[in-house]
Amino acid sequence: MMLKRKEKIQFESPDRLNRIVEGTKIIGDLISESNIRIDGEVIGNITTSSKVVIGENGFLKGNLNCHEADIEGKVEGKLEIEGILILREQAKVNGDINTVKLHVEEGAFFLGACKMIMSGSNNMIDAPNSMAGKELDDVIY
Repeated sequence: MMLKRKEKIQFESPDRLNRIVEGTKIIGDLISESNIRIDGEVIGNITTSSKVVIGENGFLKGNLNCHEADIEGKVEGKLEIEGILILREQAKVNGDINTVKLHVEEGAFFLGACKMIMSGSNNMIDAPNSMAGKELDDVIY
């Protein structure tokens, strides 16, 4: 269940940032309409209609449901991202991902299933019928 995204400018201003600093541990679910940055540890689910950043030393053990996510630390749980998910070089993700857009930097680690969804829905994007069952000959490795 996602919170409805409201006025973008209001929630993305620097003074509307929830920050969990290194050395802080939260046990329980976190629900917000503003951006969240985690440099500490969260054991629980996070739900926001904005952006979540998990810093290099950040750790989330729980599900993440947000508009955008930028992960450099560790996550153990399911990720439901309505916009773009960025996995940075140091990221370690153990769990399934549902997202509209995915950017993975070289060196990032991901273990789980990934489904690309259409914006605003949980439906997987179907491959065109003309491509079904055909191998791609022009893929460069």
